[in-house]
Amino acid sequence: MEKLRFGVIGAGGIADRRTLPGMMDAKNAELTAVMEVSAADAERLRDKYHAKRSYTNEHELLADPEVDAVYIASPVTFHGRQAIAAADAGKHILIEKPLAMSSEEGQQVLDHCEKKGVRIAAGLMMRFGSHIMEMKRAVQDGRIGQVVSGYSQFTLWNPDMEGNWRQVKAMSGGGCMMDMGVHTIDLMQYITGSRVRRVAAMNDTVVFHYDVEDSSTVLLELENGAQCVIQTNFNIPDQAAKWRVELFGTKGRLMGENVIGQNDGGSLNALYLENVGGYDPKQDHNAFTGVDIAGDFGNMYTREIESFSNSILKGLPLEAPASDAVRVQRIMEAAYRSSEENVIIHID
Repeated sequence: MEKLRFGVIGAGGIADRRTLPGMMDAKNAELTAVMEVSAADAERLRDKYHAKRSYTNEHELLADPEVDAVYIASPVTFHGRQAIAAADAGKHILIEKPLAMSSEEGQQVLDHCEKKGVRIAAGLMMRFGSHIMEMKRAVQDGRIGQVVSGYSQFTLWNPDMEGNWRQVKAMSGGGCMMDMGVHTIDLMQYITGSRVRRVAAMNDTVVFHYDVEDSSTVLLELENGAQCVIQTNFNIPDQAAKWRVELFGTKGRLMGENVIGQNDGGSLNALYLENVGGYDPKQDHNAFTGVDIAGDFGNMYTREIESFSNSILKGLPLEAPASDAVRVQRIMEAAYRSSEENVIIHID
């Protein structure tokens, strides 16, 4: 089987924890090279994942003729210039979200990649979760009718830590919404097939002392009229967290608990109604428990790598095109502006 040969820029962090182990199981991909600023770290990661070579800067890796594509997992502040350098070197790109420090910079990256004939996808790996894919199928098949309401909660405990780039706005671009809300905002559009048209939000640093938000609530109105609430937090203990995605429609509901995150799992309860009928004054909600949907669980990162590799090797559409990530970033920028100016923002 033909395989896409990868180089990884920023091979520590999420790459080491999740994406590289997932890549090792991908049938149509192989690892050629890794890059980390520290030579010792680069060599350790090379040996750990049996890469052919290690580098300490992206330009050396991009000059490697045995690298067909790069996965970029460095801090966000470096994404834009590294993606442009990769395009200049003729390498296809899978890049972690957010794509750049701003949607404007992200669009510049997209335009440059198109000019260079390079394809670029975003690391929106939660699209490849078993229950998320099932929710998308159910909605697209009309199983819950017209979607009118959505809710997601995605949180973690991220206390003040010196040297944590996610807590520094100049490095990350934002806090819990930028780091986590990017996924759930994307999923609301991805699952429903409807884009966001209006945004209102509250973002604040409530518990900790860093210069990005640790609390965020975003209200989205989709083009189909559905109203969705996206909550993200850096200040809820992991032991108390429930990572939810829920959708309600005119013919039923989908309630996913712990169906997002870095592991494929959780539970999905579905209620599909054939006949809704008229108004019921009894309102006996307990009579309708729905059914639990079994998950075909696997490694989301392996699915992500295999999907991207198939797109490059076979000329197929990208499952997570970077243009989707740029639009989500525009939505998040609107949410920051909404919170700062106390206004509702329209999205073109």
